[in-house]
Amino acid sequence: MKKLNIYFTAGIPQLEDTADIIQLIQDSGADMMEIGMPYSDPVADGPVIQQAHESALKNGMTIEKLFSQLKSIKNEIKIPIILMGYINPVLSFGFENFCKQCANSGVSGLIIPDLPPIEFEKNYAHILKKYNLNFTFLITPETSDERIRYLDSLSSGFLYAVSSSSTTGNQNAVLKNEDYLSRIATLPLKNPVLIGFGIKSKNDFENVTEKADGGIIGTAFVDILLKNKDWKIKAIDFINSIRD
Repeated sequence: MKKLNIYFTAGIPQLEDTADIIQLIQDSGADMMEIGMPYSDPVADGPVIQQAHESALKNGMTIEKLFSQLKSIKNEIKIPIILMGYINPVLSFGFENFCKQCANSGVSGLIIPDLPPIEFEKNYAHILKKYNLNFTFLITPETSDERIRYLDSLSSGFLYAVSSSSTTGNQNAVLKNEDYLSRIATLPLKNPVLIGFGIKSKNDFENVTEKADGGIIGTAFVDILLKNKDWKIKAIDFINSIRD
């Protein structure tokens, strides 16, 4: 079965909902989850996730608060939790301190899209290794085969293949980029490849995972959390609809 990875932004709909959402994602059959750390300038994200970042910050979500919430339920969570965010808040927190808190909170890996690979290799890879944390790099349809192999060599856990060169949730994202997905599938990569950006339904998920190891759903799930008072029922139904 292809791996299903669900993303949401910590601190929405309300500040204290994070633990419930984590439990819900696990109980609904997802294989892993990404938790977005709210940031004031989420340039790589589309309008829905930008709105989620804004709402979460207004609700009072911080990295410290997120670690506290994660620690409160870490013994109940059996699927991998990956923290996703921008490098500036992590550096403000202190990179090694951040990694230490990840290890103490049951986090298994990080995705920081604006951390350059050269910087990662030079300054941060050894710290992640010290705390036994995976790190995932992103590739796009424009990434050359040579660079894909390089980013794969630096990554652990999985390699994140962006379905198209656009922001998250872009309605015009090209989901079934046959040439791109076929190209990735022929490369001798060490990590599983998960496809993200623009997956909104079971059909989308099945299409993009024909030649990949799994898919990542973010905007469609976050939209449910932001727009529905009865978000718990709708969120469970949504994940079940992908898995059925």
